[in-house]
Amino acid sequence: MKILIVGSGGREHALAWKVRQSPLVKEVYCAPGNGGTAIIAENVPIKETDIPALADFAASKKIDLTIVGPEQPLVAGIVDYFENKGLRIFGPSRKAAEIEGSKIFAKQFMVRHRIPTARFQIADSPELAMKIIRSGEFLFPMVIKADGLAGGKGAIICNNLKKAEETIHNLMIKKQFGEAGERIIIEEYLRGHEVSFIVISDGTRALPLVTTKDHKPVFDGDRGPNTGGMGAISPSPHISRELFLEIMDIIIIPTITRLLEERRKFCGVLYAGLMLTAEGPKVLEFNCRFGDPETQPQMLRLQSDLVEIILDALEGHVLSREVHWSERPAACVVVTSGGYPIKYETGKKITGLNRAESIPGITIFHAGTKIEDGNFVTSGGRVLGVCASEPTLEKTMEKIYGAISVINFEGMHFRRDIGCER
Repeated sequence: MKILIVGSGGREHALAWKVRQSPLVKEVYCAPGNGGTAIIAENVPIKETDIPALADFAASKKIDLTIVGPEQPLVAGIVDYFENKGLRIFGPSRKAAEIEGSKIFAKQFMVRHRIPTARFQIADSPELAMKIIRSGEFLFPMVIKADGLAGGKGAIICNNLKKAEETIHNLMIKKQFGEAGERIIIEEYLRGHEVSFIVISDGTRALPLVTTKDHKPVFDGDRGPNTGGMGAISPSPHISRELFLEIMDIIIIPTITRLLEERRKFCGVLYAGLMLTAEGPKVLEFNCRFGDPETQPQMLRLQSDLVEIILDALEGHVLSREVHWSERPAACVVVTSGGYPIKYETGKKITGLNRAESIPGITIFHAGTKIEDGNFVTSGGRVLGVCASEPTLEKTMEKIYGAISVINFEGMHFRRDIGCER
């Protein structure tokens, strides 16, 4: 088989790495890919949002399967476009992907179908938003979210009125995230443990992947602005077998079933970001694709053939085979450019990669890198995902941080408390 992976981040490098292991696969292409994918696949200089060019490439190369990593092309309808061209592709349709593309749609969907989530109000003007935050309906801290896609940075926790007013101004007037902030959600702040619960669906059934916990804030102790993710561990230490089954029963299966009833058949990866509250699990947000960085530790633990699983989903029988996972925990620590997620510089030479990768048990997935004059240099905010899977989480983190200690580039930043559960 020939496989095309759409995207350029650490998630896509991890998917390419796993797909490469399948005996079904002969060639792997990444569009546009990064410095790391260039080592294990053929990078194609096509932007992930250039859907017609991606389809033309897939047709010309006789690609057997396209796997879409990021949300932007899914929300834009890449699956519909490919299928209309007779090209096999894995991911939800444009209508199904709206569960990530519009937070307002997702919240209203959850209300319609009694899927547990935080209380919220919708504002379509700065004036209405200001009225809501001053009404006393929501206590501080409260959460303000852009309706549309914001690269994982569109949910802002506001601890006081001044911060809430500033956030509304940035989203709705300054257009910090463009059209994504034309409408916003104001919602109650949920307390508890956050987990990522990710499944592969064929549209009627769901195959759960191993659980993960993502760390979004940029600084240690979950401080600072949210990012696309600063690290992840698997399994989540907060999900028991009973809670796992409860999440499937009250959140995952109802979501897939109700989407089908609303003619939004969801064939692809459904990601539920959850808060485990004192009242039970509640949905923070839905995503329509593999997580990043959650995919990195998940692929380290997956012992079965990812391509076979995806083909089963596309053929409508995702639960037809037993999927095997390593019992060992796995983790990923993201190394970023200084200043991420707000303002950062690129083009910094990365040293120590060969030495770090030579450490037994270390796997490094590239995100914001490219090859320049024979050297890896930074090309984005999230630069590397340093990963390992050892007998215990403590040994896993020790190995990862040991590897990070030999990597260097100007402005390099990472959290030092990934895996330190409080």
